[in-house]
Amino acid sequence: MKYKILISIAALAAFVANPSYAAGNAEAGKAKAPVCLSCHGPDGNGSVNAVWPALAGQHEAYISKQLADFKGGARVEPLMIAQVANLSAQDMADLGAYFAAQKAPAGKADKAKVALGEQLFRGGNKTTGVAACMACHGPSGAGNPAAKYPALQGQNAPYTIKALKDFRSAARANDPGKMMQGVAVNMTDAEIEAVASYISGLH
Repeated sequence: MKYKILISIAALAAFVANPSYAAGNAEAGKAKAPVCLSCHGPDGNGSVNAVWPALAGQHEAYISKQLADFKGGARVEPLMIAQVANLSAQDMADLGAYFAAQKAPAGKADKAKVALGEQLFRGGNKTTGVAACMACHGPSGAGNPAAKYPALQGQNAPYTIKALKDFRSAARANDPGKMMQGVAVNMTDAEIEAVASYISGLH
């Protein structure tokens, strides 16, 4: 119960602390998106390189926040530095609106990893204090746009693996209240790989 309470408190703090972002325009975002598509695939479906995330169907506010974090230095990814350098807050919102309007990709889970992945996603690991993913991201992985918790369903497994390992090592630390760091720090490589595969098959 203790880890659930801590996660709930952190979730509330994240919701209250997160700032609002400008409303985006999907048509304007479409005109600004071509440079993004070269890495993130047609319509942001993530088909170019699986270690780069699929953006299609992701929540507008979440994308806008991540772009702002890249630009402000809260999230560090060398490949993104040049891409965000000249983006305004409105550009970020427009790109978020465009990708949010695209159809999320349908991935596929490794059958050998489904049992463990589903257990972690739906029930966590009470022994080690790993919270269930669906507590914040929903039973279908659709996320929570109001709280800026991302949609996960269909996401490239290699990207999710990298994200969780980066949170675990604190190489990525732009999660409000260190929510994801607190979860990932107690996950083994096998658990990370299993839940990432399971998430990829959600749709």
